[in-house]
Amino acid sequence: MSGNAISIGTFDGVHHGHVALVQRCRTFAKANRGKAIILAFDPHPVTQLAPQAAPARLVTWDRKRALLIENGADEVVRLSPTPDLLSKTGDQFLAWVWDQFNPGLIVEGSDFHYGKGRDGTIATLCKFATAKSAQVQVVEGIEVALGDHQIVRASSSLVRWLVGHGRVGDAERVLGRWFELEGTVVQGDRKGRTIGVPTCNLSTECMLPLDGVYAGRAILRTGEQFAAVVAVGARPTVSGAQRRAEVHVLRETSRVSDVGAGGGVTAGVMQAGLQAGSQAWSLLPGVPEYGWPLRVQLHSFVRDEVKFPSWNHLKEQIDRDLQRVRELTRV
Repeated sequence: MSGNAISIGTFDGVHHGHVALVQRCRTFAKANRGKAIILAFDPHPVTQLAPQAAPARLVTWDRKRALLIENGADEVVRLSPTPDLLSKTGDQFLAWVWDQFNPGLIVEGSDFHYGKGRDGTIATLCKFATAKSAQVQVVEGIEVALGDHQIVRASSSLVRWLVGHGRVGDAERVLGRWFELEGTVVQGDRKGRTIGVPTCNLSTECMLPLDGVYAGRAILRTGEQFAAVVAVGARPTVSGAQRRAEVHVLRETSRVSDVGAGGGVTAGVMQAGLQAGSQAWSLLPGVPEYGWPLRVQLHSFVRDEVKFPSWNHLKEQIDRDLQRVRELTRV
């Protein structure tokens, strides 16, 4: 029997339930000198089958892969939902899986379905695996306690609901880590810097949370981390029309993690062009103003998005937001 253990799914969010599947694969693979291999559909198959009903993405592919490896996977294989793959019947799909990966064990949740029309079930999987002298292990859903003491089963759909309602603290309980937005800094309307609060306009494929202001932490590519104020919404005070995420980094609250030579705190902050209370937009020589990656954790909801009667009123509220974030991030 092969020592390889696999699990198949979308793994969007890589929440507690997903981690349980990966760790069960890890245990078997280690005991049988094989590999723990995760087959992760990306993007979600529904993006091809019914695009209008496709669920919002919780993590980027690169982040998903990194999280799965961090939690015990030896390999993460990206399954692109091509017409050819999605048209396979349950038995055809499993035949392809065995041909490609020769698993000695498949680990899935009790609601696992596969193949065209989702005609494959745990029962048909067990029958197919037995014929291949392989095993199937079913991992029951992982239950977690939310902040209001409700006991819920971890799922990607639950995380989306919580994030969509601004409950990022409860999303953290289901995910086992802070919900994140990851993307690229792009040019915005540059109005924040005119009132001393320059922001990073984050272009992201991740789901945006409920409109409002959040306390969080910005993580630069160098590994530097900073407390941050994250504003999500259409910016009604400036008659904005498109929802976006804008990140203001608090330089004075920086915490340095591993930073390589030549990439210290000053470099990271200058690259971001951010310094609380400063109207200057400074950059390091040769560093572009836009086009660099940024990851932002959302720790707590601060307030709803509000349309203010003037820029002065907005600036006064931003000052209060900054103070509140400092308190929430304990700096």
